[in-house]
Amino acid sequence: MTLALPHALTSVVASIPSPPVSYVDVGPLRIHFYALCIIAGIIVAVFLTNARLTRRGAEPWVVIDIALLAVPIAIIGARIFHVLTHPGFYFGEGTDPWAVFRIWEGGIAIFGALLGGAVGAFLGCRWTGIRFWTFADALAPGLLIAQALGRFGNWFNQELYGLPTDLPWGLEIDSDNPAFPIGLPADTLFHPTFLYEVIWNLLGAAVLLWAGRRFRLQWGRLFGLYLIWYGAGRIVWESIRIDPSEIFFGLRTNVWASIIAVLIGIVIVVVQKRRHPGFEPSPYVPGRAWSPAGAVQSDGTPDDFVDVSEPPAAEDASRDTATSTVAAK
Repeated sequence: MTLALPHALTSVVASIPSPPVSYVDVGPLRIHFYALCIIAGIIVAVFLTNARLTRRGAEPWVVIDIALLAVPIAIIGARIFHVLTHPGFYFGEGTDPWAVFRIWEGGIAIFGALLGGAVGAFLGCRWTGIRFWTFADALAPGLLIAQALGRFGNWFNQELYGLPTDLPWGLEIDSDNPAFPIGLPADTLFHPTFLYEVIWNLLGAAVLLWAGRRFRLQWGRLFGLYLIWYGAGRIVWESIRIDPSEIFFGLRTNVWASIIAVLIGIVIVVVQKRRHPGFEPSPYVPGRAWSPAGAVQSDGTPDDFVDVSEPPAAEDASRDTATSTVAAK
């Protein structure tokens, strides 16, 4: 009995409990903690990206203009990717196809958000004149932090956990949770894949901030490093998750997406290094540069406001002087 008590205490202490609630009702409005986690991540990413872009010489808070396009399109892309990779949830016998549009019920995918966000960011950069790769590099560390914060939403929802484990940091899941595997004991612990990714992403953000300063990674190479780092970690976490997923050639769809992300990241780093061996001249594309109020604006000034004629040659100047002298006489 004396031996069993310490063991029981260890079993209780050496595990990660799941939150008992995942939302709060404020009047008729239901606020999901998952949504708050995502919003917190977006806010942190916007603030960090703004600081990094401003330091490069961009207009303060131009990131807001880009985010106005990037964030909504990213959410749409995240939903579309989730639906395409989980068609059994929405199409077929016993399903409701209209659930595709009920995004508040859950179901978004980060790789879809990356694709949609890239499209939105490209459009936002065209709108503001910011170089797309400059923005991508400035965003990369904050994006990892945002993804880390968003993963806490999975913790609140008790979802997307890994295989059963007896490790001391196993995650507790309510046995009446619809996602709890049938046939397992109620006290089964699971790999906390959300926590693995939180740690991996925060470590990656620190690595990217260091590498960006140490090696001055520009022209999209820092974003390429982001894809490599995030994709490599996601390959591991996805491989031990047990939530439903389409399988192709023995691998989950998100494992394939992670592999593709790593390959794209490698291509970006290699190709951009060869195409742009030097540093970016400005965070803006030519002709769209911004200057603080009161500063002299020369870049992008129309030619009819600038004297672009060549200075007169020496003999022309002498001839003009002689002519003036004769005329004076």
